[in-house]
Amino acid sequence: MMNKASDHPVEVAWFSALCDDDYEFLGVPDPALRSSWRHCADIVAEARIHGFDNILLPSGYELGIDAIAFAGGIAASLGATMRMLVAVRMGEMWPPQLARQIATLSQMCDGKLTINIISSDLPGATLASEPRYRRTLEAMMILRDLLNNRPVDTHGEFFDITLRPPTASAAIERAPLFYFGGLSEAAREVAAQAADVYLMWPETEKAAAELITDMTARAAVHGRTLKFGFRSHVVVRDTEANARQAAALLLSKLDEEQGNRIRLQSLDSGSVGVSRQRDLRNASDDDGYVEPHLWTGIGRARSGCGAAIVGNPQQVHAKLLRYRDLGIDSFILSGYPHLDECRRFGSMVLPLLSHSPL
Repeated sequence: MMNKASDHPVEVAWFSALCDDDYEFLGVPDPALRSSWRHCADIVAEARIHGFDNILLPSGYELGIDAIAFAGGIAASLGATMRMLVAVRMGEMWPPQLARQIATLSQMCDGKLTINIISSDLPGATLASEPRYRRTLEAMMILRDLLNNRPVDTHGEFFDITLRPPTASAAIERAPLFYFGGLSEAAREVAAQAADVYLMWPETEKAAAELITDMTARAAVHGRTLKFGFRSHVVVRDTEANARQAAALLLSKLDEEQGNRIRLQSLDSGSVGVSRQRDLRNASDDDGYVEPHLWTGIGRARSGCGAAIVGNPQQVHAKLLRYRDLGIDSFILSGYPHLDECRRFGSMVLPLLSHSPL
């Protein structure tokens, strides 16, 4: 997958902390950084000012504020090019109702919409991994048909739906891109069949290359191609020493028990992907680095995406280009506090990158 001579643009997205996941010191709640309409909208506005291509609006289910409602509120303020990447949970809502919401959002933001599909348990309704992913695949297929104005005649394991295409008032030109991730065998197969962008959490360069090769082959079996996204935190400062010091400072007030509670409250805390993030931490050196500029300390107080690219602007830029040359098409980034790190990355690294929406 190496393409070192390439200079193709990548999508660069930021993260708005809708899920009560914003800190100055990890594990130490700060009332000023709790999820709220105003705080999260300020993050979106900062990303737009700096020219990011997309903004991830995550879904915490029991945590924070609602992604779809928030997306409707900011749709008119995205500017000329920035998109929204709105997270939705499969199984939480009847697919035709969700399709109507997505189509309405797409109209509100003039089509500048992408969708982050999440296959997660719902509180009180736990499914084993394989049936949960079968449910996700059914829902994704129904969503894509409805959003592409095709009739649905599905009599599946989880959904029994017969519908004509949406009315003209609800129609959009085409379905938004579906971003989807997961490391289990079942998750990889869903991505191969139904995703547009396969989204991975932080990985070593070697493991990322192996995953891209595997997913490319799986998609080809179904006559499909995938783009690839990389979800990571960043810590960028004027010098490498200052960046490493800033990373260490994030953990300087962490109580380990509080860190454990934060990780366990997430619905994905037992997933294969979360286990892989734990493996990266276990393989890291005494300072938390598993390879140059890839720091795993964030995973000590966070489930899911648990590592950061750390360095000065040139080092962070070079690390991103190495992932790009492996086949990554989209970077979805964040940092603590999210507003401050958006400003740093947006002014220090983003101008170095050739980037545009997918």
